[in-house]
Amino acid sequence: MKLKQLEYLLETYNHGLNMSEAARALNTTQPGISNGIRRLERELGVDLLTRKGKRLGVTPAGERIVMLAREALQKVESIERAAEEFLHEDRGSLRIATTHTQARYVLPDHIKNFREKYPQVSLHINQGTPAQLAELTLNGEVDFAIATEGFEYFTNLILAPCYTWNRSIVVPKGHLLTRIDKITLADVAREPLVTYVFGFAGGSSVANAFAAEGLFANVTFTATDTDVIKKYVRLGVGIGIIASMAREERVDDDLEFIDASHLFEPSVTHIGLRREVFLRSYMYEFIESFAEHLNRPLIEKVLTTTQRDEQDALLSGFELPRK
Repeated sequence: MKLKQLEYLLETYNHGLNMSEAARALNTTQPGISNGIRRLERELGVDLLTRKGKRLGVTPAGERIVMLAREALQKVESIERAAEEFLHEDRGSLRIATTHTQARYVLPDHIKNFREKYPQVSLHINQGTPAQLAELTLNGEVDFAIATEGFEYFTNLILAPCYTWNRSIVVPKGHLLTRIDKITLADVAREPLVTYVFGFAGGSSVANAFAAEGLFANVTFTATDTDVIKKYVRLGVGIGIIASMAREERVDDDLEFIDASHLFEPSVTHIGLRREVFLRSYMYEFIESFAEHLNRPLIEKVLTTTQRDEQDALLSGFELPRK
């Protein structure tokens, strides 16, 4: 059994059993992927995939071995990173999964400073929904995620709190809501809403606020991109509910932002980490630059603590900054 065979199996699984896509991702051929998996099956003596014509499925043995293959390949990557840490401590890569709002409005200054200090480290930002961020992190495709909502997808990750933030109602200039001294949730519910795809997912502070008052949210348009939401507010599709940090004075001078911190409970942005992740020194530095209370000794202690309640205790009690 070779690591390459495990990689073929795992990449095929990660691409929805599409061997052509797996081959493109690994810069090889589809027959090479197929033959490698068949050789692995012969060596193990069990079928990992079911084959009915061109349709593939996964056997129970395949599901189990995919999970073990992922763990094995992640450990191999950790070994390679540990060696690289001693050979070239200022070279490598940093892969982050996050939302559009974080990538657009929060991360640029941190990335600029990081690039100045580590010009030979390549940075890769993957944007997506909370479910996608969690999957990328669990699969080891990124080093960590910076997440703002949808934490039900992160149950198998360590979540380290970074800062709190709240929302604003964004409307075109002269909108009726701007004439109300202090808007209520009922005022918002009477308007068509444009907001984040995950804004009304179970457990979000927006969804909880509407549910607590027995109000129905008239969501007419959703997007993962804050700038897209603002665009459709400008077009008159509805009023927006977005992160307050997404306001840009010079760009958004045709819009008005109404503070909604009295309507919704603040949210907390977290960094999500795999329990077995190996972090390079510059990765610890990046995390601390993003949230200064998350220093290396603390993160190392959290990663070596196996009990979830002990991890939570280590990461609680901080007075988090507000964005």
